[in-house]
Amino acid sequence: MNALTVTDISFAYGARAILTGACVAPLRPGKLTVLIGPNASGKSTLFKLIAGLLTPSAGQVSLGQTDLTTLTTKDRLSRIRFMPQFFAANAALTVFDVVMMAEKQLQGWRVTPDDMDRVAEALYTGGIGHLAEAYVSELSGGQSQMVSCVQALIQPADVYLFDEPTSALDLHHQLAVLSRIRESVQARNAIGIVALHDLNLAARFADHLILLGQGRVLAEGPPSAVLNDPALAATYGVDISISQGPRKDLTVHAYAS
Repeated sequence: MNALTVTDISFAYGARAILTGACVAPLRPGKLTVLIGPNASGKSTLFKLIAGLLTPSAGQVSLGQTDLTTLTTKDRLSRIRFMPQFFAANAALTVFDVVMMAEKQLQGWRVTPDDMDRVAEALYTGGIGHLAEAYVSELSGGQSQMVSCVQALIQPADVYLFDEPTSALDLHHQLAVLSRIRESVQARNAIGIVALHDLNLAARFADHLILLGQGRVLAEGPPSAVLNDPALAATYGVDISISQGPRKDLTVHAYAS
């Protein structure tokens, strides 16, 4: 399986530069990378550039030796699955319907018994089996995020992108969703990237951590290295200390500076 590489990526909305020469070291299959950084640091833009929803003004995103801009839309959709920050679906559809649409996206629209079984299993595994017949318009923000996560994971892919998948969830569901994402990435030997604001969740689930700020990658590497990097406190404008628990887990303590 090929690594994902981001090299000297730049992008601007008009005169407003969002990313300027951002580089990411090769991201390896089977590992979960967590992307952190303040609001407006470019996390969502980077995801859209990887997913092909935006085109960089400079630089390249590659999967192995393949420049992703050379792929057809269908090929890119089959290799990269993207869960955006905001869930969008026809309010007249049920949860089962929208997940089935994700299941059939690249395979035509004839629904088979196997398709029905796969969607039912995905909903159950995703902890939302009880919502199968609920209409999208009836969902809470947290429920919508869980549906969107199931949509992203229902198809095999080389790369999975999740833009703040836990922002509307309570602690129990945050842990469940991130555990499911990490387990899926490992089991499929895929590349997973998750954007998070919670530094303690990042410390708990990341195999690899990337700090984005000022349109650039300011630090990346193992969580222990990035969380102890002075760039972290400077980027967030707070004082930060790191402690380690008996299970070697890291805890981030932040204080107003």
